[in-house]
Amino acid sequence: MVAACDGAAKINPGPAGWAWVLADPAGSPQRWEAGPLGRTTNNVAELTALAELLEATDPAVPLEVRMDSQYAMNAVTKWIAGWKRNGWQTASKKPVANKDLVVRIDALLEGRDVVFQHVLAHQVNGDPLNAIADAAASTAATEQAPAGTAHGATDVPRPSPATEDKPPRPARSRKARTRRASGGGPGPVIKAKFPGRCGHCNSRYEAGADITKIASGWGHRACRDAATP
Repeated sequence: MVAACDGAAKINPGPAGWAWVLADPAGSPQRWEAGPLGRTTNNVAELTALAELLEATDPAVPLEVRMDSQYAMNAVTKWIAGWKRNGWQTASKKPVANKDLVVRIDALLEGRDVVFQHVLAHQVNGDPLNAIADAAASTAATEQAPAGTAHGATDVPRPSPATEDKPPRPARSRKARTRRASGGGPGPVIKAKFPGRCGHCNSRYEAGADITKIASGWGHRACRDAATP
């Protein structure tokens, strides 16, 4: 089976939703599902989407999962071993964020043949399954209502128009620019002036979201802590 999953938060944190889409080996979508999460973070939405996908698919059948969230993928394939050794603490001795979801996914992956593939988000002519999951998660976050083939849907969600797939303007406030120019370390948590993309998990954040300086640019505060397992 081939699938894609995605999460969305309109403001991080803010109204959020998750979604997955399952295709046949040829890549033709067969069924999909999306659900609301109330107010939470983008990372929670991304992890929830993966957990819901794993619960909805046959564990005896090999599964390829396409995701645009490096945070969610790395959390359950790379960082989790170190977190377990450290008693569910990061290298900086902080509690692992979203531990309950990571533990849930870890149990769902036990004994399964699952291959993860990272895909770029919001790309013109990008991965079609990821585009469907992204559209469904975004709608679930906005409408705060479940949807999908199990709820009577006969069509798959329509991906966002190409005009929305262009790279957004970098999110840099005056304070952020000063910090960058001075070469300082991780800065304080600030409000993004413009929409942008997290330099760690590659997920988008909206204007007004809480962001901070991370090793690869600007991104979610949770990603800064998760980047040092």
